[in-house]
Amino acid sequence: MMKSIAITLLLLIAFENNTSFGYIIDPGPQIKATNGEVWPRPKFEQKTPKYFVIDPDNFDFSVIGRTCDILEDAVVRYKNIIKNTVKSILRSTLTNYHYHNKPITQITINLTSPCEFMPNLTMDEWYYLSGSGNILAHSIWGILRGLETYSQLITPANNGLLKIRDVRIRDSPRYPHRGLLLDTSRHFMEMKTIYDVLDGMAYNKLNVFHWHIVDDHSFPYQSIKYPELSEKGAYLPDMVYSQNDVASVIEYARLRGIRVIAEFDVPGHTRSWGNSHPELLTECGEPYKGKLGPLDPISEESYKFMENFIEEIVQVFPDKYMHLGGDEVGFECWDSNSTIRNYTKANNLTYTHLQKKFMEKVTRMATNNSVNPIVWQEAMVENVNMPEGTVVQVWLGDWRKLFSEFTNAGHHVLLSECWYLDHLSTGGDWLKYYRCEPENFNGTNEQKKLVLGGEACMWSEVVNNNNVVQRIFPRVSATAERLWSQEFIRDEIDAKRRLEEHTCRMILRGIPAQPPTGPGIC
Repeated sequence: MMKSIAITLLLLIAFENNTSFGYIIDPGPQIKATNGEVWPRPKFEQKTPKYFVIDPDNFDFSVIGRTCDILEDAVVRYKNIIKNTVKSILRSTLTNYHYHNKPITQITINLTSPCEFMPNLTMDEWYYLSGSGNILAHSIWGILRGLETYSQLITPANNGLLKIRDVRIRDSPRYPHRGLLLDTSRHFMEMKTIYDVLDGMAYNKLNVFHWHIVDDHSFPYQSIKYPELSEKGAYLPDMVYSQNDVASVIEYARLRGIRVIAEFDVPGHTRSWGNSHPELLTECGEPYKGKLGPLDPISEESYKFMENFIEEIVQVFPDKYMHLGGDEVGFECWDSNSTIRNYTKANNLTYTHLQKKFMEKVTRMATNNSVNPIVWQEAMVENVNMPEGTVVQVWLGDWRKLFSEFTNAGHHVLLSECWYLDHLSTGGDWLKYYRCEPENFNGTNEQKKLVLGGEACMWSEVVNNNNVVQRIFPRVSATAERLWSQEFIRDEIDAKRRLEEHTCRMILRGIPAQPPTGPGIC
């Protein structure tokens, strides 16, 4: 009897997760992919049963509005993407009854306002398009999103032709901050890997590359003011991001409408800084004698260094936000240091007070340079006086409770707690990301307006250049749709079918995405 119940439960679990233990299996892919559906799901979409035909060797873009380098680059890029779509294995046959007689030879792009130079938090990503060959937007960022959607609507037809549904789409994102964190310290990521990640982000309409560029294990950023940080802190001399490399990443992202926000996590996660500047870190006492801990919170040298370093970072990274960390500060080393311990006793302070003082000072250094700080949730200790405009990123614990508290205090928030891509499960684990709703917390409408969006996080303890892109895609696509599409877009059966197609699409474009759910043909 118990064995029978166990088998029944296994079958129910298998049905729920769309997996199989070999009892009842249909031939073919486990999930049948859609054909010409968009990811993330657009805000408004109106279709007819008809299609237009495109000859991949006989079409072009026509820019009738304003233009700029971003648009010119995008036209070349998407023309190649569309032409290459003919190689997709997801194809269908068109009959004479299903397509308009006149093929599309010209796709019109109408940008109605001058181009902005850099993507930003308040950028307008609204666009309108019709399958007949029209893309309209008021900003260059909307044009980029419209081009991505238009390219996704196109699929192979008969005789080497392409087809696109007779459709009208009006679309814009739900949240302005739709990010992906990549850790390049635990394992150094080559430039090609970063470019692949940025391409994949563009294909999912993600718009913030959170570059966790340094950490305890290595310091691969080549500083202008302090080149010794990478000379002594990187794994190897060739595992360093030069200033040219950083500028190339920012430019590559800019052309795709992606912001680059750098994180230099302080006062913890700074052990690699001590290879060149041990005087900045806390010298631990017994039982950790001989070890170095977080930045010294009572040394004026620490603050002088941070002030100079932040002045450099805001010049190198042009975004109006920078991430200063503030998480996982090890108090045990501070407590073992007799100077710090005596200081806290003499001033009736706790180590939490020291962390509070440190983060208040460095975040004001950022705002003094006209940049808004982002911090991890641990930086928001009791009665901390953060500058106005500080954004709190929540990654641990009861995020709903924390969102209620932080937004009630007037802080903007970002969600990451339920989107940790380094937490692995079995096939189809993207569904847990898809089911996470950023506004599912107790708060007023005004509080929920303080949710800027969120970020999926790929920490690199167990990934490197050989597997990181596969781990990110297509799992991050679930986060991308949750942050772009309307809250009511929750049909998981539809999402599974669209994600099968989107995974094939990314693979065709050179992103080695892993299978999203189970057996299939991509």
